[in-house]
Amino acid sequence: MSAEPESLQAVVEGVFSGIDRVRAAFTPRLAPHEVGTISRVVTGVAIVSGLPGAGFEELLEFPGGVFGIAFNVDEDEIGVVLLGDYSLLCAGDEVLRTGRVMDVAVGDGLLGRVIDPLGRALDDSGPVAADGRLPVERPAAAIMDRAAVTVPLQTGLTVIDALIPIGRGQRELILGDRRTGKTAIAIDTIVNQRGRNVVCVYCAIAQRASAVAKVVAGLREKGAMDYTVVVVAEGDDAPGLCYVAPYAATSIAEHFMERGRDVVIVYDDLTHHARAYRELSLLLRRPPGREAFPGDIFYIHSRMLERATHLGKERGGGSLTALPIIETEAQDISAYIPTNLISITDGQIYLSPSLFELGVLPAVDVGKSVSRVGGGAQRAPYRAVAGDLKLAYAQFEELETFARFGARLDEGTRKVIDHGRRIRACLKQPEMSPVSEAAQITVLLALTAGLFDAVPLDRMAEAGGAVHGAAARIPAEICARFDTADKLDDADRKAVIDIARGALAPFQPKPEAKPAPAPKPDAKTKGNP
Repeated sequence: MSAEPESLQAVVEGVFSGIDRVRAAFTPRLAPHEVGTISRVVTGVAIVSGLPGAGFEELLEFPGGVFGIAFNVDEDEIGVVLLGDYSLLCAGDEVLRTGRVMDVAVGDGLLGRVIDPLGRALDDSGPVAADGRLPVERPAAAIMDRAAVTVPLQTGLTVIDALIPIGRGQRELILGDRRTGKTAIAIDTIVNQRGRNVVCVYCAIAQRASAVAKVVAGLREKGAMDYTVVVVAEGDDAPGLCYVAPYAATSIAEHFMERGRDVVIVYDDLTHHARAYRELSLLLRRPPGREAFPGDIFYIHSRMLERATHLGKERGGGSLTALPIIETEAQDISAYIPTNLISITDGQIYLSPSLFELGVLPAVDVGKSVSRVGGGAQRAPYRAVAGDLKLAYAQFEELETFARFGARLDEGTRKVIDHGRRIRACLKQPEMSPVSEAAQITVLLALTAGLFDAVPLDRMAEAGGAVHGAAARIPAEICARFDTADKLDDADRKAVIDIARGALAPFQPKPEAKPAPAPKPDAKTKGNP
């Protein structure tokens, strides 16, 4: 019986001796933590004091899991852009430094997901599976790491692929008045990337939740969400989230680009982004400039769009194509933000309200649209017909203006106008209906050959559909040359035009039967009364 207390005592003594050894080996380390306090809170912005070591764009933590970015670093206080619900914050609350800049989750696990700029899931598919995190603000690739734009980005829209081509690694601006189809062009481009090994990132900035839900539903219906990441900052979110959303989306896209993938990113739209930045700047008492925008409004867009490029083979050969969207007011493309973006990007696609009201969709104004880089990446079959087609369309638009005044037109002018109307009819395209390269080239060759000139205007849509269907009968060896830089020889062109001519045969007007000549009077009865 006496052995049990002795063994228990030995165990207790062993435990205490072990504690003594650990305590003797432990050396306490003092880690300083800077704790600041909120001086005041205004709409989306907090003024913080007591953090002398905080750096510019450092991430700060507020009560309730709200984060903010140090935006104004002054001697006595810091202006912080809040990235969440700030309604529960008040003066006197503690603020902690994190020692890091804002970053976002990246990786293949984001494909098919809808997230916010902080990387939090907004859909019902559970937590986001990320491969890592990247800072939202990153330097653009060096000039020597870049390569020329040589591969086209097919949008599936005939008017763009033929007349305003876009290359992979290009920055092409989409601008126009409100509700002219800007987002529709970007979404059609995403839908057309199915099966082309292209990753897409759609960034919605200060958009209505219903509009974003409609876009996501359309992408799911077409199967495009399998290769798309949607980053959303809704209109009722804090202005800080609207400001960081495009930078976070660009970092997500760069992750795929640096692994050799081709990526398309859509910013919808940078007008709201500029307004969010103007709101934050005015609240932080930064001096306003033209249209009350701060002086560095050009820089916030240029440093972001400069990250879109085509990397050289040494860096993996990936590309990032940027399609920023800008909303104009009363067709004024000379306003401050539109001119900034026009000077930053490599071309623009301008959507005309007049064409939209006429039912010409997509309402692309070819005369005001340009692509400064994509022409070099355009395939030879397109390039062979695009020049003549663009010239004929420009002549038609100029002559159509004079024809509205009821002026008398000669036969040559009337033919130019009739041909231009058929070009416009062939360039019409319904939403979410991308056209393959073979069908586009077949229609373009038929237009240049004048095969549509005899088709009545009211049957042009039906005739265009027939040519699209007939393109499936083009021999495989000719279709293979559509995807290369090789020019079509005369035999290939003749084969494609013959297929188009056969498809358009039912739409050609039937020749009118000539009336039978009157019988000549008999010579015998000629003199009889």
